[in-house]
Amino acid sequence: MAGGNQSSISEFLLWGLSERPEQQHMLFLLFLWMYVVIVAGNLLIVLAVGTDRCLHTPMYFFLATLSCDDILFTSTTVPKALVNIQTQSRSISCAECLVQLYFFLTFGDMDIFLLATMAYDRYVAICYPLHYTVVMSHRHCVLLVTACWTLTSLVAMTHTVLIFRLSFCSKKIIPDFFCDLGPLMKVSCSDTRVNEFVLFFLGGAVILIPFVLILVSYIHIASAILRAPSAQRRYKAFSTCGSHLAVVALFFGTVIRTYLHPSSSSLNSVEDDVSGAVMYTVVTPLLNPFIYSLCNKDMKRALGRLVRGKVSFS
Repeated sequence: MAGGNQSSISEFLLWGLSERPEQQHMLFLLFLWMYVVIVAGNLLIVLAVGTDRCLHTPMYFFLATLSCDDILFTSTTVPKALVNIQTQSRSISCAECLVQLYFFLTFGDMDIFLLATMAYDRYVAICYPLHYTVVMSHRHCVLLVTACWTLTSLVAMTHTVLIFRLSFCSKKIIPDFFCDLGPLMKVSCSDTRVNEFVLFFLGGAVILIPFVLILVSYIHIASAILRAPSAQRRYKAFSTCGSHLAVVALFFGTVIRTYLHPSSSSLNSVEDDVSGAVMYTVVTPLLNPFIYSLCNKDMKRALGRLVRGKVSFS
């Protein structure tokens, strides 16, 4: 789409959430409700962490950062899908598509890196409790989040620039409800081998390396917990890790299923791909606040105080 290629096509058409006209009104209301709950739920977590002194710890700092990222991640795709349903339009300009792709990759990869960082935080807290305050100081936490943001921005920019090099010779229907790497490469009339190579190695590294680090962290955590002499201490350690493990299983399960699922041009496959994308772009951010609040006594207490207006700013 660079240079002369950019003039060959000015916009794409998005497949959308469904081809059935009778489902459009129901889908609009459903996704509007989910989007409102995602923003409200994650915003409540951010406010609870920010206003409760007891939650001013590294674990909740990373949780608040994850909640902010989930709001931004979902806001990259859902509002445009809602507008397209409401206006009965599928169009998205090339520039808008590239911007959406960049931020989708940035915030999506940020989710992955933050989940790995949160696993590392739990590893240090349980396996090296005496060194926890030094290793996970506020300065180190900020540096970790900054490093995650820098890496994800560079990865997203790399993929976006490579997509910008491709040409799209006619009006193309992207087989998804937003601009993603795989669907865009499917509708390109250029040679996409370089894009596929970079996606395989760089994208695989972004998903698999954090996933392996999370697994290794929790193997060490489980070993340390099982060696704990007190049953109460073992229960407390398991309870602090349970919500994070549930989110890791939900997010990585949907992402790996979606990106490792064999592609096909059939109608059923496109609908399956859209369903998979909905799982990790909408359903997972929707469930995260419930998982963290229902499985965490401190979070439930802080949310209760926030709702009642009893906040304690530091």
